Formats: sequence, structure tokens, C-alpha cells
Amino acid sequence: MNRPEPTVTDVRTAVYRFPTPVEEGDGTLTWNATTAVTVEVDAGDCTGLGWTYSSPAAAEVVGQHLAGVVTGRAALDVPGAWSAMHRAGRNLGTRGLFAQALSAVDIALWDLKARLLGVPLVDLFGKVRDSVPVYGSGGFTTLSDEELEQQVAGWRAAGCTAMKIKIGESWGTRLGRDLTRVRQLRELAGDGVDLMVDANGGYSIGQARRVGAVLDELGVVWFEEPVSSDDLPGLALLRGVLDCDIAAGEYLSDVVESARMLPSVDCLQLDVTRCGGYTGWLRCADLAPAAGLQVSGHCAPSLHAPVAAALPWLRHVEWFVDHARLEPKLVEGAPEVSDGALHLTDRPGHGMTLRPDASRWQVAGR
Repeated sequence: MNRPEPTVTDVRTAVYRFPTPVEEGDGTLTWNATTAVTVEVDAGDCTGLGWTYSSPAAAEVVGQHLAGVVTGRAALDVPGAWSAMHRAGRNLGTRGLFAQALSAVDIALWDLKARLLGVPLVDLFGKVRDSVPVYGSGGFTTLSDEELEQQVAGWRAAGCTAMKIKIGESWGTRLGRDLTRVRQLRELAGDGVDLMVDANGGYSIGQARRVGAVLDELGVVWFEEPVSSDDLPGLALLRGVLDCDIAAGEYLSDVVESARMLPSVDCLQLDVTRCGGYTGWLRCADLAPAAGLQVSGHCAPSLHAPVAAALPWLRHVEWFVDHARLEPKLVEGAPEVSDGALHLTDRPGHGMTLRPDASRWQVAGR
């Protein structure tokens, strides 16, 4: 006799706030904490876990608009649940905050499915590599020279062969310091390390073109969001005149936005916590090879590990210092980094569960 397929019986959310050691900043924003919104989904005797880095309001979106959509559904039909959730956002708008909330639920559902089947999540996606290359990321504009040196030393110890810092300080008004810090990174990183910078949209097109010319002289290979990621013509113009790769995409929510960006970048960035979870990430990533592009996972390294390991045209995943510090406090089983790569688990699902003592950072939820 066939067993009945398990159905989703409960959806729970929680909000965690992790203060940063000091105030941090990039070219256009400063912050003193990172907020993680978690989703747990039950079916049978298993629980799946997902999360997004977002506003606490994402938990309300899950509770008010998504939990009821997936409760009672077949737990193994994750694409069907994704489509139903997406339809539920029609009148709210399916991008931005809604997409972040949907992402957390989708991640939890995929984790749940793999646990119900008793297999690692990467095996469901189709593993093409045993480890996932990462690059060290942080280098905030608020760091002192000594603090930057400490970060780079940590990346070197982890075997990172690519490293990224923030520039575009104060909306592009401190160009001299921007370039001084890039030169400092070159000295600290040593030979054989790819240099990367992220302006977070802080420059005008003219500034970005002039800064980019110097970056090319310094051997920088990656210029992220030299202008706003909303300025697709500006990104395309810079792509045509600079040697360093132009990268963007961290704010994309769906395949339509991703398709529009492809002609403007040399590498497509995608964030699994923002673009519709694992379902959305894979759909957006599948657009890249037709344009001759690779994909880079933006932040959330622990969550990107299983899906990035299934993508043949992956370039790397961002090992962002805030999330690298936060995720081991939030969950047990976060993948470790050594030899410049995330190493996959052989446990069912993505292999992570909420830490019991994470409650010290919990500010809302049940």
C-alpha cells in the first residue's frame, strides 16, 4: 500500500537581530545590525528551515499571506507551492519585500523535501562540484587601515584567491581615499589574488568611468555596481569601455528583471534570499549561459552552498564578513570555509538547524 504523501502542517517565523561589532558602511549606507527572518515548515516528522536577510516585516508577509497558501499542500511539490505563493502576491507586488519573504519559505520547503526523502539538498539539484569557491568580502569604508588588514589576513588564512572591498565612499565624494584603499588591498592581498571592488551605486557615470580606468591600471577584475543597478544603460556603457568586469544583480527579484540586466553586465549576481529562494535562483541563473555569462551568489554563503554546487556556470559565492560571522550563531551545521571554498554536507537537506541558543538574538516570532 502506498503511503499518503506528507502535507505541510505548520509554518513558523522568527526574527533575529545581530548587532555588528562597530558601525559598518559602504558607499551609500551605514548599519549597526543585521536582521535575519527565519521560516520553519513542518511535514511528517521533518522540519525544513529557510531564512532571508530583510526587514522584520518579511515575517508578517509570511504569516499574513504565504503560510496559509502552503499549509495543507503536498510537501514534495515545491514548484507548485512557489507558483501558488507568487500568485498570492499579485495585489501586493511580487518583488522586493514580498520576494524576500517568498524566498525564505521556498528555501524551507526545499530543505523539508530533501529531509523527507533523506538526501542532501544538493543531490536533488544535481551536484556538479564537491565544494563551492568563495571570495572574501567586506572591506567597509568605515574600517581603519588596521581593521582592513585584519580582514584580509582572515581571508588569506581561509585560502581566498579573490577579495572585495567597498568603495564609492560618501556617494563618490572621496575618490582619493577609494583608490588609496584599493592600492592597500593590493599590497595586503599579495600576488595571485583577484581584486574586486563594490561601489554600491555610489558614483555617477563619469566618476565610474574615470575611477574604472585607474582600477584597470591596478589590475582590478571586478567592479560591482559602479552606478545604480537600476541604471542599465549606464552599466552597459561602462561595460563597453572598461576592462574590469561589470557586475550587478543582487536586488533582482525574478526572471524578468534578470533578463533585462543580462546585456549590461559581465557577471550576473543573484541572491537566493531575494530572488525567490532556490526555485527563483535556479530559474534566473538558467538565463545566464545563453548570454555567455557566469553567475555569482550574493551573500548568504551557507544558503547558497547547495544550489551553487549544482550550477556548472557558477563563478563564485560571496563570503560576506557579516554573514560569515552571523550564520554560525544562528544555525548549527553551517558549512565551513577552507582552501577558498565552502564544503558541502552529506546530511539530509541543507544540513542546518536553528541553534537553541540563537534565542538570545530573537526579537519576534514563535
